[in-house]
Amino acid sequence: MSGPRRTVGVIGGSGITDLFEGESTSHRLATSWGAPSGPVQEGHLGPMRVLFLARHGPGHTIPPHRVNYRANVDALRSLGAEAIITVSSVGSLRPELPPGTFVLPSQFIDFTKQRPTTFFDGGRVYHVSTADPFCPDLTRRAMASGAASGVTFQGGKTYVCVEGPRFSTRAESNFYRGLADVIGMTLVPEVTLARERALCYLCLAMVTDFDVWAERPVEAKDIVATMQQNARSMRRLLEHLLPSLANGAPDCGCARALDDAAL
Repeated sequence: MSGPRRTVGVIGGSGITDLFEGESTSHRLATSWGAPSGPVQEGHLGPMRVLFLARHGPGHTIPPHRVNYRANVDALRSLGAEAIITVSSVGSLRPELPPGTFVLPSQFIDFTKQRPTTFFDGGRVYHVSTADPFCPDLTRRAMASGAASGVTFQGGKTYVCVEGPRFSTRAESNFYRGLADVIGMTLVPEVTLARERALCYLCLAMVTDFDVWAERPVEAKDIVATMQQNARSMRRLLEHLLPSLANGAPDCGCARALDDAAL
């Protein structure tokens, strides 16, 4: 990408269901992969054109294993998104990452089972690299915006993505602790699909609970209380981060992800 970003897509998860307080335009569209989770809201935060999509649909009616991830990513790209920033709630697999912690994953492990994970289902074959799956430019900018807006991120963490919608057994949770730092249900295949579309991608993860390895099993009511508190801080961060993406050209190779991927 030769110039500054002009359009960014935001996929809101649990706790972030809307983004604009002022005027916005609603886009209802279809893709080659079907309909996205809901209408895409378009508005501006400072100089940045922002496209917002609620991952779980209006009213949070779509469970993680039924989200049409391909349609969501393709819809944002078709409307001009050059980057996708997502907000996700996660469970902690580490005592040093208590509820209320904000995490920037740098790696992921995929334990999903039944989701379509690629745009390349036939015809020309592409093998994209996901060695470093998150955009380094967006990661640096998010850390800087977090410092400026009073939101401290823990970086360099690994996110294990499971199928859901159920929570883990104790045995599973202790197994995942040997592999990762946080656990969630929505990162994959969003992150890989964004790479296949040569888009910058970043996950802003909010810890809502300790996973079941801790003494007490996860309960939805506890997650909701922490989620509401996290959402206020996340909104403050996004209001700083999104306009700042218009400052300077991105320093990353995400837009060239397909250059050497074709066979």
